[in-house]
Amino acid sequence: MSEISSFKSFLNSHFQTKDLGLLKYFLGIEVLRSKKGILLTQKKYVLDLLKETEKLGAAPNSFPIIYNSLLDADGSIPFENHIDAAKSKPFENPERYRRLIGKLNYLTMTRPDITYLVSILSQFMVSPTINQWEALEHVLYYLKGSPGRGTLYRNHGHTNIECFCDADYGGSKATRRSITRYCVFVGGNLIS
Repeated sequence: MSEISSFKSFLNSHFQTKDLGLLKYFLGIEVLRSKKGILLTQKKYVLDLLKETEKLGAAPNSFPIIYNSLLDADGSIPFENHIDAAKSKPFENPERYRRLIGKLNYLTMTRPDITYLVSILSQFMVSPTINQWEALEHVLYYLKGSPGRGTLYRNHGHTNIECFCDADYGGSKATRRSITRYCVFVGGNLIS
């Protein structure tokens, strides 16, 4: 504590500063402290996003993605029925799609559970289809079911660095490219 006080005094002697106490809210991220640790959440951000997209009254979903949905960028995969073919038509407001993807990208800082899906849906920002917009709406319904979920940082009693990686071979149905993801933990807490 004495080193922190000394550092604050140093900063105050060189810059005009004000000590606001313990961090509670910063750039849309709420910081909640408990005996379990520190929870970073963006509950207000999620609720504002749901209100802006008029999904506040929507029924929540318990999964962030529609199971086995066909998200095809180039139309190279044949559709099994006319409903899927109709949903492959361009979405009428691509700017709205892009804006929502940007907001969801910001949300992934505290919501790693939607990171993969947002990265997949980000690939279609140039010309999204109705099917891709519906998948994006599905993410909003998922967020409606758990707006206060976040990332918990706690003391696990070590400072080990652990990295995990996963890849699938030819996982993309459209391009047959592999998809690789990774996570990095320091002291048992997710940092990347």
